[in-house]
Amino acid sequence: MTSGDSSLTSPLGRRPVLIVWFRTDLRIDDNPALAEALEKGVVIPVYIHDPESEGVWRHGAASHWWLHQSLQELSKRLDSKKSRLILRQGDSLAELSKLIKETGAAAVYWNRRYEPAVIARDKKIKETLKETGVDAQSFNANLLNEPWTIQTGGGTPFKVFTPYWNKCAALGNPAEPKKEPAQIQAPAQWPSSVLIQALRLMPKIKRYEGMFESWKPGEMGARSELELFLNENAVNYLDGRDTPSIRATSRMSPYFHFGEISPRRIWHEVQKKSAKNKIAGWIRQAEGFIRQIYWREFAYHLLYHFPATTDHPLREEFKKFEWKNDKKLLKAWQKGQTGYPIVDAGMRELWHTGWMHNRVRMIAASFLVKDLLVHWREGARWFWDTLVDADLANNTLGWQWVAGCGADAAPYFRIFNPFTQGEKFDEKAAYVRKWVPEIAGLPDKWIHRPWEAPAEVLVAAQVQLGKDYPKPLVDHADARLRALMLYDRLRQSKKQS
Repeated sequence: MTSGDSSLTSPLGRRPVLIVWFRTDLRIDDNPALAEALEKGVVIPVYIHDPESEGVWRHGAASHWWLHQSLQELSKRLDSKKSRLILRQGDSLAELSKLIKETGAAAVYWNRRYEPAVIARDKKIKETLKETGVDAQSFNANLLNEPWTIQTGGGTPFKVFTPYWNKCAALGNPAEPKKEPAQIQAPAQWPSSVLIQALRLMPKIKRYEGMFESWKPGEMGARSELELFLNENAVNYLDGRDTPSIRATSRMSPYFHFGEISPRRIWHEVQKKSAKNKIAGWIRQAEGFIRQIYWREFAYHLLYHFPATTDHPLREEFKKFEWKNDKKLLKAWQKGQTGYPIVDAGMRELWHTGWMHNRVRMIAASFLVKDLLVHWREGARWFWDTLVDADLANNTLGWQWVAGCGADAAPYFRIFNPFTQGEKFDEKAAYVRKWVPEIAGLPDKWIHRPWEAPAEVLVAAQVQLGKDYPKPLVDHADARLRALMLYDRLRQSKKQS
C-alpha cells in the first residue's frame, strides 16, 4: 500500500483496520476523522495520554479533572456503538507504532490541533507513519475556518477582529455537521488498554467537589448545556451576558475546548432555533452569540500565525514594560483576598467551579495586570491551571488583550475600575454575596467598596476589615495613575526608537 492511498485494501477482501486517534475531539457526532475511517474499514478508537509532547503549556489540574470525566463518558458512548476506547500513555508516536504492529492497522486518522508544540509533534508523526507505508491523515473537526484559510486582501494574517469577522461572514454558511454513526464496526480482537486511573488525571488537591456540582463533562453534557442555553437563556444573551449573577451565557467553553461538541453543530442548531423564533429580538441575540464563536476562531487564527504569543507580547515594545511582579500580591489575587469584592468573588468562583464569568475574568485580569502590575503571563498560567476551559488560544488572546500588548487589544488607558464594575454589573451584589459571604451582610450601597462604609455599617454587618475581610491591597486611583505613567513611558520610548 502506498502512503496516503485513499483506497485502503487488505488481504482476502477483508475491511482494513484503521486507528482513530482521539485528542481534543472527544465526541462521536460530527467527528470527521471517525466518519472517514468508518467509511473505509474497521475502527479502533484510541486516546494517548502524552503530556510531555504538549510542550510547556500542558493541561493543568482543572483540565485534567475534566479530561478524566470526559474520557469516561466517551468510553460509554463508544460502548453504546458496539465499540470501545483504548487508552494508552507515553510517547504518542511510540504508542501508535505499537498499536499498528499489534493490530495490523493500515491507517491512523486524527483531527487537527493548532497549538505550536502539538503542530510540530503531529507533523513528525505523520511523516514517520507515511515513511513506513501507513496512511496518516488529519481533518478539521474543531474550527469553522482553519487559520490558514482566512487572509487579508494583502495575503497576511488578521490582527483586528472586526475585519476578520467580516471576511468570515462573507464566506457563507458552514458545512452541515456529519451525523453520528449508528454503530462502529469493531475489530475481531482488541489491543490492550490501560485503566483510566493509570493516567492519574484526578487532581491531588481535593478542590473538585464544586466542579462535580457545576458540570457534566462529555458529549451528552455538551448537548444538554446547549439545549438549556437555546431554550431558556439565549433570549437574554446580549442583555444579560455581562451580569455574573444570572445564567445568560452559554457555558459551552469547556465543551468546545475538549471537542465534545463541534462549532458546526452549534452554528446550525442556533440557525434552526432562529428559524423557529422569527422575531427580531431573538435573532439579534443569536447573532451576538455566533459572533462570540468567531472570537474563538480569531484566537486560533492568532495562535497559529503568531505562535510566540503564548509567552511573548505580540507588540514588541511591550517586552520593555516595567512589571513589578510582587509575589505576595499575586498570591492574594489567586486566593481571592484582594479587598475588592468583585475580583475576589471571581477568583473564588474559579477555584470552586473551575470557571469564571467572562465579564469578571476581564475585571480580575485588569486588576492583576494594571492595578498590581503583575505580568500578564502569571495570570495566564494561573488560569491555565485552574480553568476547566483552559484553552491556549483563548487564554493567550484574553490576557494579551487586557494587557494591551496583543492583537485587537484594549487601549493601554482602559483600566477597569473594580468597584464601579461591580456596582454596574452586580448591582444587587448577588454574585458577591454568593462568593464572598463574609461581607454578605453589607448593604448594596457599600458592599462593592466596604473600605468606604461607615463604622456603624460595618459593625451592623459584623465585618471587621483586616480581620473578616482584607483591606484593599492597593488604592485603585493611585494604582491607575501608576499604570498610566508606565504605559505612557513605554509609548514615549517607542516614539523615540
